[in-house]
Amino acid sequence: MPDELAIWAYCVARAGDPLPERLPGVAAEQPVGTIEHGGLAALVSRVPLAEFGEQPLRRNLNEFEWLERVARRHETVLEHALEQATIVPLRLCTIFGDEQGARRMLEQQRESLSAALDALAGHTEWAVKLLVDPAGLEAAAGEPEAAGEPAPGGSGAAYMLRRRDERRARDAADRLAAELADDVHAQLRDWASAAVLNPPQNRELSGHEGDMLLNGAYLVETAKVAQLHELVAELQERHRRLGARLELSGPLPPYNFVPRPA
Repeated sequence: MPDELAIWAYCVARAGDPLPERLPGVAAEQPVGTIEHGGLAALVSRVPLAEFGEQPLRRNLNEFEWLERVARRHETVLEHALEQATIVPLRLCTIFGDEQGARRMLEQQRESLSAALDALAGHTEWAVKLLVDPAGLEAAAGEPEAAGEPAPGGSGAAYMLRRRDERRARDAADRLAAELADDVHAQLRDWASAAVLNPPQNRELSGHEGDMLLNGAYLVETAKVAQLHELVAELQERHRRLGARLELSGPLPPYNFVPRPA
């Protein structure tokens, strides 16, 4: 008896826009295709309920390897779609029982989806992360004010002075870090069409080195992408003496800039 199948949805585009076909979906044996309704098209693939039904899905979402594999396949489909059309990306595990359920979603959300496609047309999302080495930033913030002062009263007083100097150095580094992040974000925000600040990523999960001071998302006109690379390079050079490192990545599915229903 064949497995019962549900519908996994990746994104929504305008009907008639070019979208990838026969690309492997999250269930690799099931290729992607489209479901159209009301001038919109959902990019979808079939998934077996034995793996993606409510109960097995709840179990699988707690399996890191399974979740990583499915998320990677989902993002791969979105990346291919983004190369060809303006899309509204859908969250991982957007699943419908059948094609009629997907069409119902397109009908019910037609106004907000159309508004999102209008807002995103001619733009792409880019991420900029600002990273610094904490020790280097503290050194750049300046030497402690009390360095070299005689320590009255013996070793106990010397210890207290040293602790005071360390606190001053950390405070100065914290102020410098905040100013650095504010400057980079302000330059990018004023230049981009829209900007969102996300929380810094966990170092253990992302594998980045140093402290992440900025995790920004920027909506950029497609025609200005080359200028974005130039601006990031200029900001990198401007703050090089502070040990700052800027990482630019994109284009990305524009999750951060999908207008939400009022």
